[in-house]
Amino acid sequence: MTDKNTFFQQNLTLNVGGRLLDLAVPVVMGIVNLTPDSFYDGGQSNTLSAALVQIEKMLAEGASIIDVGAYSSRPNAENISTDEELARLLPVLKAAVREFPDAIFSVDTFRAAVAEAAVNDGAHLVNDISGGQLDEEMFSTVGRLRVPYVLMHMKGNPQNMVQQADYDDVFAEVMRYFAEKVSRLRSLGVTDIILDPGFGFAKTASQSFELLTRLQEFEIVGLPILAGLSRKSMICKTIGRTPEFALNGTTAANTIALMNGAKILRVHDVQAAVEAIKIFSRI
Repeated sequence: MTDKNTFFQQNLTLNVGGRLLDLAVPVVMGIVNLTPDSFYDGGQSNTLSAALVQIEKMLAEGASIIDVGAYSSRPNAENISTDEELARLLPVLKAAVREFPDAIFSVDTFRAAVAEAAVNDGAHLVNDISGGQLDEEMFSTVGRLRVPYVLMHMKGNPQNMVQQADYDDVFAEVMRYFAEKVSRLRSLGVTDIILDPGFGFAKTASQSFELLTRLQEFEIVGLPILAGLSRKSMICKTIGRTPEFALNGTTAANTIALMNGAKILRVHDVQAAVEAIKIFSRI
């Protein structure tokens, strides 16, 4: 660590349901999409049996967190109702908590009501793509529930975010966003916060790569950083491949993220990410 980063000491543990998750060595968050239309794996895990098989595989491969989501956040995704999101999510989450009682589950939602229902049914973290912007009750709900919160940067919503990638200085704007929202979360009693720059969310490929290059500078906030790069368009456009063939590119990007301070890799391919962390940890 540099002298600057030593001064701003990072918090490298999360309280997840009374257990401490140590992030001194980076960990993997496996993605389980319970949606028919996600950009890469839509429809692959949107039945109860298929989701449980996928969760078991990810845990066996070394995932520390399983991130379960029932609302597609790909560009121009359909806007489903809260009731439909809950109907997709809760049966799988309840079954997964029963089947894998020692696992750590995160709920990927921007809706406070969904977050609360999921935590009541066994989820340990809330992963909010909107940073509280799409539901004004989210921050107070997470504060009341006393669970870790992934604070992601996004402008607009999944239906219009492609048109929102307009910045004078993308890094400065994301940093201001984090500073403002972390302060508000702290005031509401949220103690465990993870920062996610939101690669690809209201950002061009160039803007996303700028954030990846400068990822370590976010450590000044003193919070762990999550990198969600898996098979995204910034990678696909760069290597000229579709998401199905973007694992090598994803591993390269994840390695850069690790070298720049990421503590959580959010991925579709757990084994590859675990192996990248093992190689990174040797140096």
